[in-house]
Amino acid sequence: MTTDTTKGIKISVVTEYMQEYSSPSQFHFVFTYRITIENRSEYTIQLLRRHWDIHDATHPKREVDGEGVVGKQPIIEPGQSHQYVSGCNLKSGLGRMTGNYLMEKVIDGSQFEVNIPEFNMVVPYRLN
Repeated sequence: MTTDTTKGIKISVVTEYMQEYSSPSQFHFVFTYRITIENRSEYTIQLLRRHWDIHDATHPKREVDGEGVVGKQPIIEPGQSHQYVSGCNLKSGLGRMTGNYLMEKVIDGSQFEVNIPEFNMVVPYRLN
């Protein structure tokens, strides 16, 4: 698990290789990542947007931007958390992701970015 905290918002990430959906002979490696967003601040926040930098070991960097996460723009009260699972396909079986969320304080509409910690995606047999 990797974690990072920005302005009282803690982001934790756990990854998993999905062998049953991957096809190494076709250079298709599927990973899931579970993200937990904990609001440790004193303000109610809403997640508006996400930005990802996806680094695949043997391919050019990809960038992904979009509204919310998995179709939602969750509102997270102080002391509460939001968790979701998403996925990423790689061609090499070895990569990493990092990014940020655009958050908004519900009380006044002010916006701020929260770092998503860098995490690795590695096919288990490459660890030996």
